[in-house]
Amino acid sequence: LFLAAVAQKKGKNVTVFLLDDGVYLARKGVTEHLKAATGDSADDSMAHLQAHEVPILVCTPCATARFIGKQDLAESCRMATAAELIDLACDSATISL
Repeated sequence: LFLAAVAQKKGKNVTVFLLDDGVYLARKGVTEHLKAATGDSADDSMAHLQAHEVPILVCTPCATARFIGKQDLAESCRMATAAELIDLACDSATISL
């Protein structure tokens, strides 16, 4: 989330697609308790992305496997499919995994 927020601040077109255990970041309230090794707050990054309407997509099968449903997602996060990820990847200049 931090790198996505930095990229957005630099004027880059950003979409976040959360996979595997990354989907936990989309759960309501989870980012309130996380800090990066740099000390940056995940909650601040999430708030910035939400305020700037950056799409935060959550892998549906990854979330389902972790018992995360639509009702559990933070504001501006939504479930998405592999087809959407493929479209994003094919249209991107940079991909960060």
